[in-house]
Amino acid sequence: MVAGESEDLEKSGELQMTFLEHLEELRHVLFKSVVSFILAVLVVAVFFIKFNQFLRAPLEKAMANHGVTEALVTTGPFGVFSFLLQIGFMGGISLASPFILYFVSTFVAPGLNVKEKRVLLPGCFVGLLLFCLGCLFSFFVLIPAALNVSIYLNKLLGLELIWRADRYISLLLWMVLGIGLSFEFPLAITLLVYVGILRQQQLKKARRYAIVGFFVLAAIITPTGDPFTQLLMAGPMWLLYEGSVIVAGFIERKRKREYEAEFGNWEEDDYYDFEADHKDLDAGLDESAENESADEADGGPEEEDNDASGAN
Repeated sequence: MVAGESEDLEKSGELQMTFLEHLEELRHVLFKSVVSFILAVLVVAVFFIKFNQFLRAPLEKAMANHGVTEALVTTGPFGVFSFLLQIGFMGGISLASPFILYFVSTFVAPGLNVKEKRVLLPGCFVGLLLFCLGCLFSFFVLIPAALNVSIYLNKLLGLELIWRADRYISLLLWMVLGIGLSFEFPLAITLLVYVGILRQQQLKKARRYAIVGFFVLAAIITPTGDPFTQLLMAGPMWLLYEGSVIVAGFIERKRKREYEAEFGNWEEDDYYDFEADHKDLDAGLDESAENESADEADGGPEEEDNDASGAN
């Protein structure tokens, strides 16, 4: 065997981990994620007054529009503890999420091939950006609009506003995190197109079903049943879906140019068959390399025995 190939096999062997080693690495990732979350909660606890004022901003803005001075109350002796815990959880998740995403990416990266690693860092950055945009949109646009509708209907019916503080924080937590995660949907679609699982034509055909799904999701996440609030949520998700369709077109055009440069005429079905065969070939090469390295590791003593028997 050539020296360079043996060195590559040794390097690949060093990167291979047993099942127990993977579990140990996963344990380290979970431990670091939990520690980062606890530290973030401690930061929230130190600046709790400012966090409380920040989280109350959408409600105070909506109340100011209708001349309401106060609405939040606690209805039990320990209601304030539930309020504090939910603020700590929400602030901790928000502050620790970039670090948790980084720890998870370092755990997943060794198991990816070159093509998948190429999109890992941009995918993590875009995913974090979309999540933050969804959270900001929910906090500064969607929640104040929903609270405005709720306060208006309460005043229209002559009802007094007495809302539990922990219920208000639960509303923020559900809507901010839920809508932030829902904004990740276009990124997932784009990644599926990049790896060849979905195509742009399939996304165009599924457009009507996606729009219905967005409005159903908006009806589940938003607390009020008015069409205006649902439209505020479903509209941006629809735009992001259309953006993913456009990005899918760019990916497929680039793929077409690369394929034509290497093989000539573009045949879409032939390309995806070629991609599947290429993945199977890579998997077969990896498996043969692993078997060869294992045989070399186990074959040393056998070769010595064979040489000794030949000498006799």
